[in-house]
Amino acid sequence: MNYDEMLTRGVDKMPVVVRERDRFEIPPVRGHLQGKRTVLSNFAQIANILRREPEHLLKYILRELASPGELLRDRAIIGARIPAARINDKIRHYAITFVLCAACGKPDTDLVREGEFLILSCSACGSRNHVKSKI
Repeated sequence: MNYDEMLTRGVDKMPVVVRERDRFEIPPVRGHLQGKRTVLSNFAQIANILRREPEHLLKYILRELASPGELLRDRAIIGARIPAARINDKIRHYAITFVLCAACGKPDTDLVREGEFLILSCSACGSRNHVKSKI
């Protein structure tokens, strides 16, 4: 039996769950420039996939980019010309900080406010971690 046959046989014996793509994928931002502003047309979709309030996500992005902005229906409008790659980077960092569990890495989390603290509570593994951010 050669290498290719063994590889095919090994892949066929793998469970379907291992072969599937990761269920947590953040879509890249879609938007356009409108004068000196950046309009993100799929902002509500991204917030929905992250299972977070669009206002919270926008507040984080605006703080990180040091730009003014607003939420208008399902779109976000940033008051500066910002490249999509930079916004995608900030959304990825938001997901690491406010969505993904630090213990198991799964996105099955909720943000819970307890007094002054914001806690990331994981429903998959039961972990509870303080979020170190002032949003």
